[in-house]
Amino acid sequence: MGAPAAVAATREPFLRLEGIRKTFGRFTALQTITLAVERGELVTFLGPSGCGKTTLLRIIAGLETQDSGSIVQGGRDISRLPAMQRDYGIVFQSYALFPNLTIFDNVAYGLVNRRKGRDEIHRRVGELLKLVGLPDSGTKYPGQLSGGQQQRIALARALATAPGLLLLDEPLSALDALERLRLRGEIRALQQRLGVTTIMVTHDQEEALSMADRVVVMNHGFIEQIGTPQQIYREPASAFVADFIGKVNVISAIAEGGNRFRVGTLLLDGASGGAGVAAGTRVSLYLRPEDIVVAGSGDEHANAAHAKVTKVEFLGAFCHVTVAIADAGEQLLLLNVSRRSIDQMQLAEGSALRVALPADRMRLLA
Repeated sequence: MGAPAAVAATREPFLRLEGIRKTFGRFTALQTITLAVERGELVTFLGPSGCGKTTLLRIIAGLETQDSGSIVQGGRDISRLPAMQRDYGIVFQSYALFPNLTIFDNVAYGLVNRRKGRDEIHRRVGELLKLVGLPDSGTKYPGQLSGGQQQRIALARALATAPGLLLLDEPLSALDALERLRLRGEIRALQQRLGVTTIMVTHDQEEALSMADRVVVMNHGFIEQIGTPQQIYREPASAFVADFIGKVNVISAIAEGGNRFRVGTLLLDGASGGAGVAAGTRVSLYLRPEDIVVAGSGDEHANAAHAKVTKVEFLGAFCHVTVAIADAGEQLLLLNVSRRSIDQMQLAEGSALRVALPADRMRLLA
């Protein structure tokens, strides 16, 4: 009974990065990055511009060389191998299709370079064009296709040689909103169907949360947090992650001791991470807009307070409602309220209501 567990415990990840560091002159792009990616995972590198995510992807691909650190893929040390000797396919933001080649020849490019036979090439290209939903496009040229179609062809070309690793460098950012939404679902379904280990760079939170098995949140060349989409959203490890992923209320408070906090004259009981904070310490409490409860007049809730609506922002199925909390000085909070609730309560600017700040959803972060 113990053998399978022992095997699982010692199984090596498909891709392992150890101590990756990269500088450009005086600028440090990556600072001692360590990461393990399991076989078949889709991992996203998420962060603001300049955080190092694209540099890290290019180092994995061999398009940049790290100053120090190692890369092991499939049990093989590829740290200093040139790009052509590494086992991956890559899709760029700009598609990078050859405009003078037909779609068939674009997809077949890697197979021709590997000197595959004509019959094998025709079979493989046909399979891939069907797989990406463009079976009849082989005789066309890239300029005859839409942006979304071109990106599908770029994906087919990257998969043509059946690589062990698929790298996606902001593959959807050049597309319009509807095409981006459609294609991200298609890419995820295709990745799961093929079981190909995939790393995708993006600055789009929604893209990362909806597609990834795990998200690597980066900032200034560091990894801030690695976790499932649910973990990084519900349990952010730092103030940066809480602020960068989704919307969050940052409540300025003063610790009273005993995991109690004062906001103006309002006392709040309990917060995750708040135990043991010395009285008098200035802290920031983080609370998602959807976690704030709109309390009925006769309901009993902990951390309940009276509030006044200062702004209602209509967003279709729900609204962002900004409220000023009574007795909390200048503290404003953002709530997510369904359109149905807005209509039922007849909420508008100046409306009075009661809200409750659940202690189990508040987090104290450094």
